Amino acid sequence: MPKTLKNSKILKNSIRLRRFMADEMTQSALAKSVGVTRQTIAAIEAGKYSPSLELAFKIADIFELDLQVLFSYELD
Repeated sequence: MPKTLKNSKILKNSIRLRRFMADEMTQSALAKSVGVTRQTIAAIEAGKYSPSLELAFKIADIFELDLQVLFSYELD
């Protein structure tokens, strides 16, 4: 039987920080590198959209990070 979550969890990310650390990469540049729109990157950064697993890996690859360094699942 699956467990029920008592507290809600949300997907968090450090994309904005990583863009800043990568010579202040723009959302547009990141979006072009991974094949999505700038609006998609903005929505992911804001926590309004959860990326597909494939997209999450592509973004992590751009920053040469493990997925769990860039994304985390935390209590809201």
